Amino acid sequence: MRIYLTSVVVNDQQKALRFYTDILGFQVKHNIPMGEYAWITVVSKEAPDGTELLLEPDGHPAVRPFKTALMEDGIPSASFAVDDVEAEHERLVAKGVKFVQPPKDLGTVITAVFDDTCGSLIQILEEKQQGGT
Repeated sequence: MRIYLTSVVVNDQQKALRFYTDILGFQVKHNIPMGEYAWITVVSKEAPDGTELLLEPDGHPAVRPFKTALMEDGIPSASFAVDDVEAEHERLVAKGVKFVQPPKDLGTVITAVFDDTCGSLIQILEEKQQGGT
């Protein structure tokens, strides 16, 4: 069994598409119009055949209160692996991304959390070498 698809719920699919591609650097895998919304997935440029991230519209009545609660409590909706959190933090800040948690060393990992501008917090995470730095 493999993880094929996961999602982040967004309040504006087109704005999210621009953010996740132009700012974060993902590439579009699917962008299929489906009436009011679209089936939009993005993938990592490093793994174009890997797990897809669905930019899911937040139209369901249960979604907005859940998203709001996560945002208010500072809980990320998704976590993306990076090789160097400090460097990625600097790159994204230079592009105008607002971080709610700057890089923080948590022992075995370094994390940072930013606002995706579409209603979700996203964590970036660097795994540290076991037994080393």
